[in-house]
Amino acid sequence: MSRHVTRVTTLALGLAGLLTASTLTAGAGPSDTGLKGAIDTILTDPRLDGGAAGVVVADARTGETLYQRDGGDRLMPASNTKIATSVAAMALLGPEYRFRTEVLATARPRSGVLFGDLYLRGTGDPTTLARDYEALAAQVAAAGVRRVTGRLVADDTRFDANRLGRSWAADDESSYYSAQISPLTVAPDTDYDSGTVVVEAAPAAGAGARPRVTVTPATDYVRVDNRAVTVPAGRPDTLTIEREHGTNTLTVTGEIPIEGAPTKEWITVWEPTGYAAAVFADALAARGVRVGGPPRLGMSTPPAARVLATHSSMPLKDLVRPFMKLSNNMHAESLTKTIGYETAGRGTWGAGLAAVDAYLREEGVRTSTVRQVDGSGLSRMNLFPAAELTRLLLAVQDAPWFADWYASLPVACAPDRATGGTLRTRMCGTAAALNTRAKTGTLTGASALSGYVTDAGGRLLVYSVVLNNHPAPSVKSVEDAIVVTLAASDTAKGTITPVRPDRARTAEAPGGLECSWAKPVRC
Repeated sequence: MSRHVTRVTTLALGLAGLLTASTLTAGAGPSDTGLKGAIDTILTDPRLDGGAAGVVVADARTGETLYQRDGGDRLMPASNTKIATSVAAMALLGPEYRFRTEVLATARPRSGVLFGDLYLRGTGDPTTLARDYEALAAQVAAAGVRRVTGRLVADDTRFDANRLGRSWAADDESSYYSAQISPLTVAPDTDYDSGTVVVEAAPAAGAGARPRVTVTPATDYVRVDNRAVTVPAGRPDTLTIEREHGTNTLTVTGEIPIEGAPTKEWITVWEPTGYAAAVFADALAARGVRVGGPPRLGMSTPPAARVLATHSSMPLKDLVRPFMKLSNNMHAESLTKTIGYETAGRGTWGAGLAAVDAYLREEGVRTSTVRQVDGSGLSRMNLFPAAELTRLLLAVQDAPWFADWYASLPVACAPDRATGGTLRTRMCGTAAALNTRAKTGTLTGASALSGYVTDAGGRLLVYSVVLNNHPAPSVKSVEDAIVVTLAASDTAKGTITPVRPDRARTAEAPGGLECSWAKPVRC
């Protein structure tokens, strides 16, 4: 038996009591001066009245359970779902895995002319930028191609045609955190928000004029319908930017005052394959490569085609950082379908999630208690007990890729977004600052925080806090109070330093979503 399997078995035995332990009473806190009393008291916060809380704390080395409260309850994990997706990707794809985007043809150019079609084939890279397509176009030109007699064919057949996840909200359709999934896509910036464009509207020089609207990357794939107006200084800013369903028409409405700050929105496109093809076609034209007709979407590349140009993504061990630090939904879904393709030959959510489920079972997770329907946690159908999240966090510590994955977790109060991510404004000035690494999760009425923290005695702890059914807009300070209590206490000696939740509102996006999903970024 391998060291990793032995470790998993030991941890599973250490956690065996989690799902059979009796429910703890929230009111027991004041009579208990230990860790149980401290956390029970935190969970009496009135914002949780009538809600549900699953909390588990364990020793990271031995797997011993130090605290559990309804750890077996099946609760909505929100973006804590990404823990399962990301570790499965590291294990099944490998930390060195790279996506490839290729340009191919069935003939060699003759006197600058390529007879036939030019194929753009994607494999799911969610980090491809406009400049990467420009580099591909430069390679095509360097190969001697000046004219293509056929058309540009966008091959997105690595994945199926289902673009949106199961039960994703219809009113999120134009929101960048709910972009369509395709093996060919474009990210407008180095947050790698694939399948979106950045739209900025700035006031005109005089009242009554239309605002100035720019789109990044510059592309005719989207059309701007500018109905907004610039108004005198002092008037309220009511400008909004939305995409019409089923189209790539970006409608700008409302008013923006003179000398007011520009409005900037990240908006999804309809059909990212066409978006990638349009950006690449523009890059070819800029390099002097003429193509015979408009792009054709969704066709397979012939087996005999040869590669003219290629772009490789960063390795997964690096990609997992923007994925987890910024809670990037599109990365999660692309990886899920990629797992399906690489393990079963099918780039579907079903195949990918089946492979994730099998991997979790190997790590000792009781998947019979888990329901995962997407990779990101955007679906409200996902269910994941805190006990199983804890079990998974314990089990992966011996994985050969663990250090790279652990580095991808947000760090409390680390001011740089590339390090702190979704935790960069939380737990500052406490024993948990620059100490705990954890994955956040937020949807309306659902909040979660699961990760690692070192206590005052130097003991590394694993914890999972999943809170559901709360009407309060934010319960982040409840999660923070639990983690800060762990960080400030010597749990081995039983010296507990309890912390009460701060009732001040924490950084959060409108509508109860991840704060990192609010653009411009608020955390």
